[in-house]
Amino acid sequence: MYKGLTRRDFIKASSLAALGFFVAGCGGNDKQAASGGSDKPADLVVYGKIFTSEDNKIVEAFAVKGGKFVYVGDKAGAEAFIDKGKTEIIDYTDKGLVMPGCGNGHAHYLSAYAVKSFGTMIAYEDDVNKFLTEIVPSTVKKARETSAKAVYGMGWEFQTFKHNMPTRQQLDAICSDIPMYFADEENHKSIVNTILLVKAGVMKEDGTVLKKGDDIRGGEIVMGDDGTPTGFLKEQASTYVRSFLDNESLFTVDIAKATLAKIQEQLLSEGYTMYLDGYSSYFFNDVYYQAAQQFEKSGDMHFVLGFTYEIDSWMDIDEKLKKAADAKKFESSQVKPNWIKLFMDGTVESGTGFIDPVYLDGHQGIVNWTEEEITDITRKANANGLTMHIHALGNAGVNRVVNAYINGGKKEMRNTIVHLRNVNEPDYKRMADNNIYVTSGMLWHHASKEQAEEFKTILPGKFAYQGYPMKSFFDNGIPVSFHTDYPALSNSPDDPFGIMEIALTGVCYFEGGNPWWTEELVTREQALTALTIGCAKQMFLENERGSISTGKYADFLLVTKDVLTCPVTEIHTAKPAATYFEGKKVFSA
Repeated sequence: MYKGLTRRDFIKASSLAALGFFVAGCGGNDKQAASGGSDKPADLVVYGKIFTSEDNKIVEAFAVKGGKFVYVGDKAGAEAFIDKGKTEIIDYTDKGLVMPGCGNGHAHYLSAYAVKSFGTMIAYEDDVNKFLTEIVPSTVKKARETSAKAVYGMGWEFQTFKHNMPTRQQLDAICSDIPMYFADEENHKSIVNTILLVKAGVMKEDGTVLKKGDDIRGGEIVMGDDGTPTGFLKEQASTYVRSFLDNESLFTVDIAKATLAKIQEQLLSEGYTMYLDGYSSYFFNDVYYQAAQQFEKSGDMHFVLGFTYEIDSWMDIDEKLKKAADAKKFESSQVKPNWIKLFMDGTVESGTGFIDPVYLDGHQGIVNWTEEEITDITRKANANGLTMHIHALGNAGVNRVVNAYINGGKKEMRNTIVHLRNVNEPDYKRMADNNIYVTSGMLWHHASKEQAEEFKTILPGKFAYQGYPMKSFFDNGIPVSFHTDYPALSNSPDDPFGIMEIALTGVCYFEGGNPWWTEELVTREQALTALTIGCAKQMFLENERGSISTGKYADFLLVTKDVLTCPVTEIHTAKPAATYFEGKKVFSA
């Protein structure tokens, strides 16, 4: 789900209690100390308040050698690893918090930055008039100057556009000879011109309609009063039409490599050292897979990247399953192409999430797959060493995915559900019992006053005042990671501490308003755990990363605030003073 790529600029403008914590004492370090004198001296020793993400433990120091933690414990124990003049010492005492590098369990940096490289990002606040009079003409001009084969944009906001949705005829008046595709902020909808509809076989040049309404499975071709497509596409109809763009020439391996370097800058500056991309085959090719492989081999890659191969309901399933399995040839220590992504439904807020009971106007949303199909895909994927990663927001959609995972999946494959706006109460226990993972968008756990009022006119009963559960996952023992869905919700934070504050307060710090669904707010420790070892477990990295523990890679942050004890409304002001990956400083503020 996407929104405009304006979040970072927007944000720039704009007690440790007795809960199972302890500070390691002088005699409690033997289990954490690396054995053997070969680990001395260390390359680096760090002192400070250190949250390990190992059972909420706080320690005083750690030592790093060869890119890995060789000692974790108290300050006295760490001193044995110091060789003056050879060991770097960082004393971060009373300066903030030291913690493991964070993970983002689902986002779309790859596609968002790609579009920015050859297209236009539309700001969250841009309205229809600006879109038609300024944004589209400038994007067309850019495309003509570069001889591009498509006019491409992303980020228009559905709630702003829906009462005055631009039409293909309006786009044709600006450009009728180059295919034009503008995705919305969630990337679940698009606006296109006539030539692209013709290219995709939706209509003929003479206006003859070839596909309409729900003819493309899992989507909707919105029809006008004249009986022809308006150019507004929803869900899988949008991805289907997008597949007819000249994707091979639109986004090359060279562009992808340069884009990865820019993505890395953002990730490291925000404190992320693990990232699972939510739609890696966005351009219906393996360009990003190739680029990531080359990026790692160059020695310049300083994070772990997980890839998901998306399969849409209109595709040849067996063909795509084979391609997803073939992508495992790109696997390495930092490149993990081990997931298949499906869309179960759309988004509840826009009326395309699959819910029960139905929306107040009588419809139930858009559902892309039968339970039998997902069960079969899960069985085949798990058999080939691929983990499922399914977008499901409505409770009916979530229930269908849970059933499929139980009936077709292997518990050890950690099949994952993403987003989950609503969940039927019995499904919590079923997820826990079957090792079904959840990656939750805790930044969604708020709503402006205007949004909250609008939900009452769209959604039935409790759905109108409930958002995205979080605490219930922890309470039921479900493995949880957190995500930002970047660049979705461009009016929300992307960094770990901005979203952490929302998860604790139910309020976005620059919006204000009343806290949203406070019963589902989490603790500081739960948030940090989901951001670190929780994400590592989701990505099968917990034996290597995600916590500060001997033998693991030394991925850690020096944070400018102690987010475990500072006033809760100040957590969003915290940021990495430095990010370390495998013992080396890769970002410094």
